[in-house]
Amino acid sequence: MGHVFTPQSESEAADVIRGLTAPVSIRGSSTRSGFGRHVEADDVLSTRGLDGIVFYEPAEMMMSVHAGTPVSLVEQTLEEKGQMLPFEPGDHRRLYGTNGEPTFGAVAAANISGPRRIQAGAARDSIVGLRFVNGRGEIIKSGGRVMKNVTGLDLVKLYCGSYGSLGILTEITFKVLPRPERVWTLVLDGLGDSEAIKALTAAMGSPFEISGAAHLPAHGGAPSRTLLRLEGMAASVRDRMTALQTFLADPAPSRVVDGEETISLWRDVRDGAFVAMPSGNAVWRVSVKPTDGPTLIAALSNAPPERYLFDWSGGLVWLSMPITGDAGAAAIRAALTGLGGHATLIRAPDDIRRSVDVFQPLPEALMKIAAGLKHSSDPRRLFNPGIMYPGI
Repeated sequence: MGHVFTPQSESEAADVIRGLTAPVSIRGSSTRSGFGRHVEADDVLSTRGLDGIVFYEPAEMMMSVHAGTPVSLVEQTLEEKGQMLPFEPGDHRRLYGTNGEPTFGAVAAANISGPRRIQAGAARDSIVGLRFVNGRGEIIKSGGRVMKNVTGLDLVKLYCGSYGSLGILTEITFKVLPRPERVWTLVLDGLGDSEAIKALTAAMGSPFEISGAAHLPAHGGAPSRTLLRLEGMAASVRDRMTALQTFLADPAPSRVVDGEETISLWRDVRDGAFVAMPSGNAVWRVSVKPTDGPTLIAALSNAPPERYLFDWSGGLVWLSMPITGDAGAAAIRAALTGLGGHATLIRAPDDIRRSVDVFQPLPEALMKIAAGLKHSSDPRRLFNPGIMYPGI
């Protein structure tokens, strides 16, 4: 690693960028440093000096933070006022074996969203404003503290999920929600994959306001578990849970868990903990239509994952694949043919990440659009070059 630039303010970040003569890797606290293609840069531009809560008004359920602000500080501050982040961002330190504190800039840049996405939307759906510095060293503001109907390009949606390839985020403004009074999880034991997905999708189509729907297949002698989470006022959760159990007509032995047990269970689902081991394996996240999750697993019978789990009622499949050959890349992409999904390599050794497509390959027309957006925002190709696609 070469030089590390750590600006202490947005204006200083702009000055640094205007003076750059070589590409930089954008980093927060490096808790996800094993993600993406190999970045073609020796120097680092860090957001760690851009730290702190800028604005928080609990009555308006709105907060603004600098990009280097730890997610833990945000969550602690919200908890003190009985509020929470709607999109439940994951903490991937167990996946990568890293230390440090995940930062909010990384949440926005990677659109990190957890199990509650099926109900509350992704991170980009709660983020209403951004401040960032583009490749010309210009400070740009998009959106604000009030949701408005606007014309033109929605830069908030564009930058959330661009993985630092378009500019350096300096400030993020987002909506928050009241913390639920009670959280209960219905656990169905012993269901096979297809039975579990049927139960999850049926529950998601019910009026019972499911906020988490996941299936953990049997592994290592432990039976499978199918999870449905209900949140809200205590009386409402109790009544909805009773109705949900009746609605599902007892497809399997069931039990209800709450308190620390349910919190820990969904934290593990959120963070991909069930596929974090063995630590040497590659980890993929595959997005498909929920009912196609079991079809995907069946299509991988000749190159089966060592572990897997379903989140988002089957629409998100985590796969732990052995590090042999291309770590399952060709088999997974072939299995997706006809399903219309996409696969992202979340964790793998450097040589694998250099040799396979980390992100789902784009059609030529979309690749041209992506290249054009990169050139428009980062004409000198300074920020995280190559992290998503070669030449971008």
